[in-house]
Amino acid sequence: MVHIAILGLGVVGSGTADLITQNKDLIKERFGEEVNIKYILDIKDKPESPYSDKIIHDYNVILEDPEVTVVAEVMGGSHPAFEFSMQALSKGKNVVTSNKEVVSNFGDQLLKAASDNNVSYLFEASVGGGIPVLRPLSTDLSANNIKEIVGILNGTTNYILTKMKKEGESFENALAEAQKNGYAEANPSADIDGIDTCRKISILTAIAYGKLINPQSIHTEGIAGIRREDVEAIERTGACIKLLGKSVMTENKEVYVMTAPFVIGNENPLASVDDVFNAVTVKGDFVGDVTFYGRGAGAYPTASAVCGDIMNIISGATANLNIKPWQASDEMFMSDFSYFACKRYLSFADTDKNAAQVIFGDVEMIQEGSEISFITGSITENELSDKVMRLCSSGARLCAHIRVL
Repeated sequence: MVHIAILGLGVVGSGTADLITQNKDLIKERFGEEVNIKYILDIKDKPESPYSDKIIHDYNVILEDPEVTVVAEVMGGSHPAFEFSMQALSKGKNVVTSNKEVVSNFGDQLLKAASDNNVSYLFEASVGGGIPVLRPLSTDLSANNIKEIVGILNGTTNYILTKMKKEGESFENALAEAQKNGYAEANPSADIDGIDTCRKISILTAIAYGKLINPQSIHTEGIAGIRREDVEAIERTGACIKLLGKSVMTENKEVYVMTAPFVIGNENPLASVDDVFNAVTVKGDFVGDVTFYGRGAGAYPTASAVCGDIMNIISGATANLNIKPWQASDEMFMSDFSYFACKRYLSFADTDKNAAQVIFGDVEMIQEGSEISFITGSITENELSDKVMRLCSSGARLCAHIRVL
């Protein structure tokens, strides 16, 4: 029998306990071991929970129990999740987690501690909920040079943008509906400001390149500035707007990592990913494009990934997962974002097509009127700033800027 402890009995913790309990016979049949939830650490007693008899409040009980070999950290937040995870690893216990914040901030230290103590630190559930993407990226695609990772990594923002596109909602109304349906928190800033997506692209980049980038070093934009009129204008061109995490290594070995809204053509597989679903496309030099799709959040999808990591530990498959300790990224790893180049969707008021073409050259005009909207050729962030400043110096006013994938 394998004894485990769960840290936190919130949404993911409850889902993890449910899966292990309801599928206990299936797990034993497939892995030859019964999994027993010996402890659940929570600050509250929760007498209404079917697992109330397992709840404890003293973490030291778990640390000092030699029978507990796996700790599932599903608390959320950096602290005390980081400290609890380090203590468990130091005690020779395996740790699995769904906590993207702690992995993106401290994954390099936690992987090293796991290696030093000959145990595993696994975190499939930290990116994409129930979508298996980290494991294939670290194993099945490991012989490829990863040229690009781009993904819809946050269900809340994808739901909001879907409502804006399909039902013509304003950002404010779509956000209110997301909150009403439980997809967005009362304080939705981690989602709509791109913070959640930023943490996830940091983890994906670390898996691909072996270097953990501090999320605070990643260029990050959210969707609060997306206007209904821009959604409608872009839709007329056969495209849509998605909040993407994007990590790319150019032919010159320049690495750019970002989180931002992008215009993507409807022929792109990511364009059809709507509502709370997530998807990640990985481009390898030999395999080409591989897309992973599914439910990116929620109690049971995320619990599925947490338990998948537990099963890998039970079966002894962790040696094949190829997740080596990461290096902390130095400033030289990422290229200067001001040199990142792509096409741009721009909208200006108080100017006209001719003035725009003088500054931006031959552009793809989308609409003219009280505002003009157009797609530029590929220009860098520096060039964009210079051209916008020049056009605005003649009285124009920038209303929207969205990068084009």
